[in-house]
Amino acid sequence: MKEFLSNRVAATGLAMLVIVVAIALLAPWISPQNPYDLAKLDLMDARMEPGGRYLLGTDGQGRDMLSAIFYGLRVSLLVGVVSGVIALTLGGLLGVLAAYVGGRFEALLMRVVDIQLGFPAILVALILIAVLGKGVDKIIIALVCVQWAYYARTARSAALVERSKEYIEAARGLGLGRARIVLRHLLPNALPPLIVVGTVQVAHAIALEATLSFLGLGLPSTEPSLGLLIANGYEYLLSGKYWISLYPGLALLVTILAINLVGDQLRDQFNPRLARA
Repeated sequence: MKEFLSNRVAATGLAMLVIVVAIALLAPWISPQNPYDLAKLDLMDARMEPGGRYLLGTDGQGRDMLSAIFYGLRVSLLVGVVSGVIALTLGGLLGVLAAYVGGRFEALLMRVVDIQLGFPAILVALILIAVLGKGVDKIIIALVCVQWAYYARTARSAALVERSKEYIEAARGLGLGRARIVLRHLLPNALPPLIVVGTVQVAHAIALEATLSFLGLGLPSTEPSLGLLIANGYEYLLSGKYWISLYPGLALLVTILAINLVGDQLRDQFNPRLARA
């Protein structure tokens, strides 16, 4: 941890990420208003200039932009983290199992992975959302389907290195079952690269969800995210109401940047040769 914090860029990214997560968790208590409680909205305040009662102004429906950003962070982080954890678990298990079992299962899984990674992630997500519909649960399922292949390929590569080591041969000699070897020995040793990939994929999932919501294919308006907030202000940009899109966009930028900075340092920690390079 000391080595991690000794890097100023990584420490800055970690501090930014802690602040973002804290804001998201505390949103109901620190937000000036609940921007999605219709009883508390005042259309007479719609598109009010930043400052005064509303520090960052309001959107076209009279919602306080600062409060909307706080609530939007909650949804964006929820989607990114939950989809990332599920995809890591699924892809990691499949990748490690493929490396250990080998044969037709490994060949088939890797061909599926190659085919999926050959298509743009946004295209796969668009097709899945069109089939599944809108909603937090639906977009999480779509993002899991998009991301699992990255984890499977990474886990397989890491497990192939571990599979030929002596402790795996010793475990086989002791008569340990396949499930125990995979779960107790191979998977834990494949976690470091999976964690590094996970940080990148969480940021990617947040950006992908924001893109889908901006296009009107992600979350419904009752479940706001940063992408939906940016989309809400797009029509007002030419009239000078820049803050409706600008501030959620900055929040999205800071969130993704913080996660990537932390991920870069984790990569260097797990692979010192990259840090020296």
